Amino acid sequence: MAAVGRGAQAPARWQLIACGLALLASCLLAASAGALVSSLPPLFSTSLTLDPAARLPAPTRYSYRGIHTTVMPGIKEPLRTRLEARVPATLADVLAFYRAELRKLGWQEQPDDALVSADHARLAFVSPVGPAALELAWKDGSTALQLVQKNREVATRTNVLPEPGKARLVFSNIGEAEAVLTIDERTIPRQAGANAVALDLAPGRYAYRVSVPGRPASTNMLTMAAGDSWELTVGRNGEPWPPLQLY
Repeated sequence: MAAVGRGAQAPARWQLIACGLALLASCLLAASAGALVSSLPPLFSTSLTLDPAARLPAPTRYSYRGIHTTVMPGIKEPLRTRLEARVPATLADVLAFYRAELRKLGWQEQPDDALVSADHARLAFVSPVGPAALELAWKDGSTALQLVQKNREVATRTNVLPEPGKARLVFSNIGEAEAVLTIDERTIPRQAGANAVALDLAPGRYAYRVSVPGRPASTNMLTMAAGDSWELTVGRNGEPWPPLQLY
């Protein structure tokens, strides 16, 4: 019984010593591993670089990117160009990237129109060809962006440039019957195939109605900001198309 008791105590002492050695070894290993990791360069850089192939300034790193242009018949240069993208970077990093890169390209930020918060930013610019705007939104670990550039010369040549402080609405009818637009207490009829008509309105939100003989009237809402131009078109089958922002 006594031998058994001494035999049972000896492994316990060795076990205690072994545990101490193991703990010391693990601490030394963790310390050396920590020193190794801290000296390694980051696997992914947080800086953003300009993609020289993009039509509008954009970083090379993105999870989605698309470009949209509005063109007028017979004119090569787009009237309006819109870039949409999602970038796996913080809003602050994307904002810093655009402020730096757009400045290099001669875009002048309009500080009075800037709106910046932790998860949203909106900046206005004057680019070499016309007004522009950048909008950023932080969500789900990445930053969604929309960059729009308007071409003032093309807008002037095509008669879609609104009067200062106004918004312009262009109404066209390519259908086979007369179409009538009612907006802002005005009634504007257009014969089939007639040239488009433009009217300048104060910025705001408007209810409008489009009527074509033999079809139910179409009603909708349209919000227009100062300096914007929109188009309402009646298609060949007499169906009104959704509003299209031209400028």
